[in-house]
Amino acid sequence: MTISMSKKALWLAPLSAAMLMLAGCNNSAAPEESAEADTATEAPLDIKIATESSYKPFSYTDADGKLIGYEIELVDALCAQMKAECEVISQDWDGLIPGLNAQKFDAAIAGMSITPERQEVVDFSDPYFYSGIILIGKKGDDLSVDALAGQPIASQRSTVSSQYLQDEHADADIKLYDTQDNAYLDLTSGRVRGMMSDKVTGTDWLKTEAGKDYEIKGQEISSDDDAMGIAFRKGDPLAAKFNAALAELRDNGTYDQITGSYFGTSSTAAAQ
Repeated sequence: MTISMSKKALWLAPLSAAMLMLAGCNNSAAPEESAEADTATEAPLDIKIATESSYKPFSYTDADGKLIGYEIELVDALCAQMKAECEVISQDWDGLIPGLNAQKFDAAIAGMSITPERQEVVDFSDPYFYSGIILIGKKGDDLSVDALAGQPIASQRSTVSSQYLQDEHADADIKLYDTQDNAYLDLTSGRVRGMMSDKVTGTDWLKTEAGKDYEIKGQEISSDDDAMGIAFRKGDPLAAKFNAALAELRDNGTYDQITGSYFGTSSTAAAQ
């Protein structure tokens, strides 16, 4: 009986060892297979992005009410690079940061300059554009940046342009508007003598029929707040995803193509 059991044990030993080896192989492959399955089933990002739709050429609406412009094309390219499903919605300028922090949307892009005050309440992507400030007035008028005291000067509310007026020309008769378009209306109607504007949007307006009798007064004004970025809620990892996508668009030439088609230059440095 003892000899028979010993023989059986010797016969079973190799079989048991083989079974253990197979089990070990199966266990080592399981995490890899599971990770591949998770990647395959990972849902695409679903992102809602707000813009202010009267800021030509950055973002505005066409005759059919469709959002178009430089920032809209840039967002489309960024979302395609991230393989994300993105919805771009129009929002009043004053409601962009409050709406973002109230989680009404996930990001905001609207020619928003990266300022220390805004950085206290939101995070920004890496800069995607740079632009200074200009003073616009009627051709032939001797309006000057050095002599704005008492003069009615328009600007869009809560912008770098309006902040510059309030900081550097508080003695001017500053008129603030909810949109650029409403400021232009008061300029052409004579209710204000000049308008302080972002360089790109102001220059674009001067090319229109409404702006043909107006010009830039003096030189472009540069500040520490020339860089524009996409805004996100504080600590949101989405900012890093957009930064990575923006870097990839720069590397593959898509960023240069989009920027060049709007501003005739393939770099933000030249645009500045």
